[in-house]
Amino acid sequence: MFGLSRRILPQQERAMGPLLIGSLVVSLLGLPIAAWLDLRALSERMLRTQADEISRIIDEVRGFYGSDVVGRILPAAGPITVTHNYRDVDGAVPIPATLSIELGKRISGVNGTVRYRFVSDLPFKGREPHHIDSFEQAALSRLRADPKQPVIDISGSFLERRVRTAAPVTMGAVCVSCHNTHPDSPKHDWKVGDVRGIQEISVVQPIAGNVLSFKFLLSYFAFVATAGLILIVLQRRQTRLIRGMNRELSDANDFLAGVSAKLAKYLSPQVYKSIFSGEKDVAIETDRKKLTIFFSDIKDFTAISERLQPEDLTALLNEYFTEMSAIALRHGGTVDKFIGDAILVFFGDPETKGVTEDARACLRMAVEMQQRLEVLSAQWRQRGIEQPFCARMGINTGYCNVGNFGSNDRMEYTIIGAAANLAARLQSIAEPGGICLSYETYALVRDLVEAQPLAPIVMKGLSREIIPYAVKGWSGEVSGRSQVIREQTPGLDLFVDPDAMSESGVEQAKRRLTEALAVLNLRTS
Repeated sequence: MFGLSRRILPQQERAMGPLLIGSLVVSLLGLPIAAWLDLRALSERMLRTQADEISRIIDEVRGFYGSDVVGRILPAAGPITVTHNYRDVDGAVPIPATLSIELGKRISGVNGTVRYRFVSDLPFKGREPHHIDSFEQAALSRLRADPKQPVIDISGSFLERRVRTAAPVTMGAVCVSCHNTHPDSPKHDWKVGDVRGIQEISVVQPIAGNVLSFKFLLSYFAFVATAGLILIVLQRRQTRLIRGMNRELSDANDFLAGVSAKLAKYLSPQVYKSIFSGEKDVAIETDRKKLTIFFSDIKDFTAISERLQPEDLTALLNEYFTEMSAIALRHGGTVDKFIGDAILVFFGDPETKGVTEDARACLRMAVEMQQRLEVLSAQWRQRGIEQPFCARMGINTGYCNVGNFGSNDRMEYTIIGAAANLAARLQSIAEPGGICLSYETYALVRDLVEAQPLAPIVMKGLSREIIPYAVKGWSGEVSGRSQVIREQTPGLDLFVDPDAMSESGVEQAKRRLTEALAVLNLRTS
């Protein structure tokens, strides 16, 4: 499945690449082109509408002039007069105000987009009164206060907009003379420039009627929406594919993490870290380095194994190895291997703090191991182990070959050299519970320990004699470590760990030991 996913994903990417580029080009170029085409179409539509309205208005004016002006003059037998009630007088024609009123009726009587109306709040007597709305009333008031100030109102609904504009109808000299002398005039003190009324032009534009003018933009948005849906579908498919790959990668990572965690149990943490971080290659190769080698072995392990059941022995040995390994790691040692009941640890590879500090760290580790083993022995005795473990330890500093040894199919990271063999030999001559050093190590840690030289030993393969140094006490930074006292013989089971005691416990131990000493003195007296 993982291989199939890796083949499908590049195909999806190749398919989406041109599609994304094409969609981007269309999106960038399509919008201005569609907007320009729709604006041109809208302009043409508005121009046609305006031309139709102007043509209609001119037709209405021509029709009114033909019927109500020329049509009344030609058949007239008497003189031609101008009056507001021209239809009641033979041979009469309308005055300008009447002309405006009649034209407004004709122009507004047709269902067009333009309407015209002459409005006055001072009509002649006998004339049909004008219905004046709030806009017209406000326009009259404002224009009489300032005739040069235009009055415009924009209103409408969601689907229709309406623009109304009002202009003043001012009195000329002829109009003033007529209105001031005419008996039907409601006012006889007109002056030239007075605003008698307003002429209102109203333009209505339905929005729905222009929707189709944006057909190119609508087509563009439809295309973009379709392309967006396609991209969303492809993106979801790709997301599902990537999610599946992530699950596969997560499963693979979990599997590899589990395998690596299991492999880590067979390797020292330093070696495991260097391999998985890429610092070291898994190849058959070695380096020659100066290391400090630690070797420990349990005294009389064969006799102990004969007395214990295999299950108890296994549990005891695993607990011992666990405790000692934790101490080794805490001090920076590389746990090489467990050889039966023996432990091989070295300092200086793959991590080193320098030859001197490696040797000192190894000594501190050995001291802590012996102290911990004293505590473990007391615990094991309480659990019924008659003869707990007692370890001998040897430390040597010298050159070894360190690296991967073995075959291409199976290899082991370990050390080989006489220095390692000498550490094992030093362990064999150490006292139970003691630590034995070579001179090379003792020279590096002499400020930490008090050591006594032993009889020289000869090792096979070495032409010179080796002088071991048995650790007898501590000085320097390890001198503050409390010594654990342990002794077990028939009738005596003694274990004293000062570091584990409280102040009251120390006082109680003193009293009990004093009592025990008094009893022993009575026995010998």
